[in-house]
Amino acid sequence: MELRTILKALARSWPAVLACILVGVAAGWGATTLSTPVYQARAQLFVSAQSGGDTMELQQGNSFSLARVQSYASIVTSRQVTRHVVSSLGLDTKPDELAGRITAEAPIGTVLINITVSDTERRRAADIANAVAYRFSDVVERLESLDPAPPASAAKSPVKLSVTQTASAPSAPVSPRPALNLAAGLLAGLLLGAGAAVLRETLDTTLKTADAVTALTSLPVLSSIPFDKESPQQPLASGAAAHSARAEAYRHLRTNLQFAQIGERPRIIVVTSSLPGEGKTSTAVNLAFSLTEGGISTCLVDADLRSPAVAHAFGLVRDAGLTNVLIGQARIGDVMQSAGGLSVLTSGPLPPNPTELLASERMAELLRDLAADYEAVIVDTAPLLPVADTAGLATFAHGALLVVRAGKTPGDRVRAAAEALHTLGVRTLGAVFSMSPMPRYAAYGYGYGDSSAAWPTPAPMPPRPRTGSVLSRGAALLRGETK
Repeated sequence: MELRTILKALARSWPAVLACILVGVAAGWGATTLSTPVYQARAQLFVSAQSGGDTMELQQGNSFSLARVQSYASIVTSRQVTRHVVSSLGLDTKPDELAGRITAEAPIGTVLINITVSDTERRRAADIANAVAYRFSDVVERLESLDPAPPASAAKSPVKLSVTQTASAPSAPVSPRPALNLAAGLLAGLLLGAGAAVLRETLDTTLKTADAVTALTSLPVLSSIPFDKESPQQPLASGAAAHSARAEAYRHLRTNLQFAQIGERPRIIVVTSSLPGEGKTSTAVNLAFSLTEGGISTCLVDADLRSPAVAHAFGLVRDAGLTNVLIGQARIGDVMQSAGGLSVLTSGPLPPNPTELLASERMAELLRDLAADYEAVIVDTAPLLPVADTAGLATFAHGALLVVRAGKTPGDRVRAAAEALHTLGVRTLGAVFSMSPMPRYAAYGYGYGDSSAAWPTPAPMPPRPRTGSVLSRGAALLRGETK
């Protein structure tokens, strides 16, 4: 993964990264607060040989001490030392437990032995270190004496251990170390947050840019509709929202759609998506309204017989509409409603067999009748992948728009939807990238900045299905076209 991709992943997931850092710092602070302070006291001994004043004897004694000092260091934690210290100081611990808190080292090339004792009380740490040093000296001298049996004074030891540095009570604990714990917590939180962000980016297959949609499906993105938190309460980009970035995006979609249709203008356009919740109904409603504002006679049909929402967007009656016409209960003119100059055919009662109704010859005839009366017929349909409703209906249309929600729809689902339309022989006019991040210039209001830099330029339209294909001939017959 490139550094640029990692930085983008961190930028997109900065709240999670920040949360991990705060958790790490809090964990470091908690570890510091809950830990019991530990103090260390240190004593030092000097090992020398007891010999005469002869130079040769001194050299031999020095060599003897160097050879023995490493072995002496191992005796510091022996029971002969710790048992006596526990008894003499009246410690509430066992000799083996005390041995675990004592360390001894003999630096290479020296005859010095450093004894370090750790304890939760500073004064007691110093007392134990001093007691260990003196007891250790006695034990070694007795072991090295010619007659190890007591009294030790009966024989002379060839070595002498002298305490060169007594232990004093430490002023500060060696643990916990607040600065180190906080730094470790911060680093751990940062690494955890960064790792989670990179993992999320790696596993995330959603499409985040219009270019990604085009690269995946080879479809032109006719417009990017910016996310507007007010859209659920105000589906129509009209009235107070007429000059918003969202309204301008729908006008941009209308313009691109008109330019894309030069020479062969489709009258019947289905608006669909791969999955629910991608904004297809909002796109269909606002595209139809924008076409009407542009002086194009338009009819909007709610053919989503699973979850119709067009009537709610305009505040119209839903109980009389498309299904009433399809089953012969009413004529188109009887149930057609109007909203600001736009003709709207709502869904009507929800049927038990929506797939069969929408794929019927009566539905094809209804669309032909509407295309004869209006310059544009916009059909809001069900999502392509969950149900088969749109598969039968789309073949009656002259073109389709595929709505893709930014950062939400998985790429494989978008590809599957585009391939399904292609397999059906439906001419896909392009994609609409919905709920995309708001362009920077949008904060300045309509009319500022170069809009061509903010919205994707429409790519060349994909070719229509082969004229001789079975699906193409069937769709042409249903539309009433002849050679």
